[in-house]
Parts: sequence; C-alpha cells; structure tokens
Amino acid sequence: MNADQILMEIREVNLSYLMLAQSLVRSDREQALFRLGISETAANMLAMLTPAQIMKMASSNTLLCRMRIDDDLVWSLL
Repeated sequence: MNADQILMEIREVNLSYLMLAQSLVRSDREQALFRLGISETAANMLAMLTPAQIMKMASSNTLLCRMRIDDDLVWSLL
C-alpha cells in the first residue's frame, strides 16, 4: 500500500466516522457522549455540521477518531 492509498483510506474512515458520529449525536446524545468519548461542546458542533463541512473535515490527512484500546475493559474482552 503506497502513501496515496493510505491517505485515501484515512479520508474514507474520517468520512464514515463523522457521518456515524453525527447520526449518533442527533439520535441519542447521551450514548454519543459515552460511546464516542467526546465533550458536550464537541457534540453540539458535530450535530450542526453541514454536509460540506463534514466533507472538508474528512478530507484531512489526519485520522479524526482514535482507538480506545487503552481501556481495561477492551483488553479484558480478549
């Protein structure tokens, strides 16, 4: 996998994550705050993003979500 493919994959993950996160925030805010590990302020901003803004954010070459495998619960499931 070359660098261009990796960047394209990051952008796809970002878009999927933002769309899912926005949907979750809009449908069940309390669950979104818990499951996404975001603040109330971040949830408010995420809920108000337009599709154009989501596309612009998703096009970043930085992964917007993070893995929370540092959680003991996750490791205990193994």
